[in-house]
Amino acid sequence: MSNLTIELSYALDTFYFLMCTVLVMWMAAGFAMLEAGLVRSKNTVEILNKNALLYGIACVAYLLVGYNIMYPANPVSSVIPGLDFLLGGDNSTESVVAGGDDAPYYSSMADFIFQAVFAAATMSIVSGAVAERMRLWPFLIFAVVMVSVIYPVEGYWKWGGGFLDELGFQDFAGSVVVHMAGAAAALAAVILVGPRKGRYGPNGEVRAIPGANLPMATLGMFILWMGWFGFNGGSELKIANVEEANAVAKIFVNTNAAAAAGMVVAALFARALFGKTDLTMTINGALAGLVAITAEPLAPEAGTASLIGGVGGLVVVLSVLALDKLKLDDPVGAISVHGAAGIWGIFAVLITNSDATFMGQLIGTVVTFAWMFAASFIVLLIIKATIGLRASDEEEMEGMDVHECGMEAYPEFTSGK
Repeated sequence: MSNLTIELSYALDTFYFLMCTVLVMWMAAGFAMLEAGLVRSKNTVEILNKNALLYGIACVAYLLVGYNIMYPANPVSSVIPGLDFLLGGDNSTESVVAGGDDAPYYSSMADFIFQAVFAAATMSIVSGAVAERMRLWPFLIFAVVMVSVIYPVEGYWKWGGGFLDELGFQDFAGSVVVHMAGAAAALAAVILVGPRKGRYGPNGEVRAIPGANLPMATLGMFILWMGWFGFNGGSELKIANVEEANAVAKIFVNTNAAAAAGMVVAALFARALFGKTDLTMTINGALAGLVAITAEPLAPEAGTASLIGGVGGLVVVLSVLALDKLKLDDPVGAISVHGAAGIWGIFAVLITNSDATFMGQLIGTVVTFAWMFAASFIVLLIIKATIGLRASDEEEMEGMDVHECGMEAYPEFTSGK
């Protein structure tokens, strides 16, 4: 292969990687719109602030230390990563054109920024689950620890070449490494913060607390769906030959098929259960289908991908109902979408990927959940014991916007002007 061909291939793979990064970054807007639509109007500014600031904090924390923990140059062991700070230089022309199996085929800076937006997405999962009652700055302090250390450690175990990767644990784009990991942290936070006032009655009855802006929530769902093409497609890492281009196209098809099936199945199941077509279940069905196919979006054919996504749609409805039975208040369904559907997705890999084993998938899932839940619980418990996690009863009643941010999202509707 000529040097020009190698350089063109490198440039194309890097460009593709960067464009997928942009799509995944755009998911931050999806999370913000989804969550802002599913909370009450008095908490809109606070949840938008939370989503904006967590993205910025995640990018800074991952740049300073998180990336080097997740992809250490000199790991201590397959369990304990190394510790380093900031980024080194990028690949030289000589290293690229040298060829061979070890030659880089895309920019290391492109790899960093792609992984950084994944880290931010993981933290975004926690945001919606604790909406309307967890204070802003304790949440952001937790975000620093989560993205600097907690998430990168478990990411290293699989994607950085650690012991879960050596074990044969298969997770293509992060049904467990990203989605269930974020849900496990969210579950720890939900347990420690407790449910919103009035969410559950004294006899266990579940009281609906409708979101203020369902058009915005629906927009958020479609933005996330769009971003997922970069999430799964970018995880192929290459596109600059016929085989890889075909693989990326197949990933896009399967990602879309799973989302569509998850949405339709969740809507049908919700109608069968409730007699109504619940829009929030429709939205979460699509997202659950996306989470489920993320563990293996390349190996299945489109029909199988649809089946995997459709089961994800069933799982998310059942999970939402089960969490309410347990009085675990998750205003946006984040734990169900990313956790329950993520667990289904990781075991669905066994259907189409012959390299996956049941024990490998089980160990990877249990270890990741245990680490993310326990580490998050400990950090959040320390924050709770020192500065507190939850808003006061007065703050919760009057809304987080005024007390945390000093402004309202829709002042013309509340001021009487």
